[in-house]
Amino acid sequence: MDLFAYLEKKHAPLADRMRPKKIEDFIGQTHLISQDSLLLKAIKTDNLGSCIFFGPPGSGKSTLAGIIASSSKANSVYLNAVSSGVADAKAVISQAQADLQQSGKRTYLILDECHRWSKTQSDSVLSAIEKGEIIFIGTTTENPYVSMTNAFVSRCRIFEFYKLNEHEILKGLERAIIDKENGIGYYSLEIEQGALEHIAWVSSGDMRKAYNVLELAITSAEKNAQGTIVIDKKAAEQASQKRALSVDKDNYYDILSAFCKSLRGSDADAALYYSQRLIKAGCDPMLILRRLVVHAAEDVGLADPQALPIAVSAMQAFEKIGLPEGAIPLSQAIIYVSNAPKSNSVVVALNKATEAVEKIEAPIPLHLKDNHYNKEVQGYKYPHNFGGWVAQQYLPDAVADQVFYKPSKNGQEANIRIKKLIKKGELE
Repeated sequence: MDLFAYLEKKHAPLADRMRPKKIEDFIGQTHLISQDSLLLKAIKTDNLGSCIFFGPPGSGKSTLAGIIASSSKANSVYLNAVSSGVADAKAVISQAQADLQQSGKRTYLILDECHRWSKTQSDSVLSAIEKGEIIFIGTTTENPYVSMTNAFVSRCRIFEFYKLNEHEILKGLERAIIDKENGIGYYSLEIEQGALEHIAWVSSGDMRKAYNVLELAITSAEKNAQGTIVIDKKAAEQASQKRALSVDKDNYYDILSAFCKSLRGSDADAALYYSQRLIKAGCDPMLILRRLVVHAAEDVGLADPQALPIAVSAMQAFEKIGLPEGAIPLSQAIIYVSNAPKSNSVVVALNKATEAVEKIEAPIPLHLKDNHYNKEVQGYKYPHNFGGWVAQQYLPDAVADQVFYKPSKNGQEANIRIKKLIKKGELE
């Protein structure tokens, strides 16, 4: 390694220095790279096709893309969708075509933030992907099915990454502490376990964030009389700008459980009380808001369809405002969801439909198939020709008699229930 490379590496952020270089060192995403997984087999046999990695920040998308490229016999080119354009893509393709013809060597095009490419930019590489002239690996925090063109997504395998759990974050932090070459093992350190656990907790599944907090805690800490850097929970709090939970983990989950059950039980006073206990204990209010949004659909549902948009609006308002004023729309939404009529029919319907799909692979009824390519399709009744609704079978024959959604008698859902009974001929 020359002097420039050494200095560049030395001054690189800890998160960058600690990026795993081998698949054996990769942390998390066991659903993707377990021993018998399709992705791991493709990586080890250097037989991976074009794909898109999507998931939350710091979950290992770019790291895994880099491991794939470095372990392959192919060339690799890195671009960022924010700063690259059609000309950059065409230059990569042109060189890739030349390398393929001259030496038979393939080229990986790794594109960070791939959802930021426009349709024109995406279209510029479609032909090269289809012909195998480049192997595309895109990384994104956005759902590609929503944020990217169908033509692009259809040419790639989609792999979803999940947030890392606290155990996985701790594993990464502990690895950095003992690593003298890339980590912080060359420091004389004394780190309380509670400090690491706090960093793992506040990182919210983001390994990059965890490394950044740890590095800031170390570089801003003072040495003791023995010349040792001591990182306790207070130092971790200061580095993360987030107070540690003032309750133990078991109690924390108990309070969160009590909050959820109070919402479901229509006790606004208790739900408000537990929400404030969580916030005062150091819990991220966004966790409370996310639970509130889920409960607005899970426990209120169609008994009051306004509960969900109110909860979502409170979450969006909090993201813009923060504490302390953000607690006001949060409390309004808690009170609304608590007092709304309750129905879990949506969750029950979802579970039943999912179970039916998993147990039975039923063919689509002929009259519902696309008649643009199948001239045998006939018998479909266009509901608008019959005043908006007409009796007609929509479920496949194998599950035609199953009822997934059963509206309750509560709130606005009672009206849906009456309409369903009328359609079935059980009410006039």
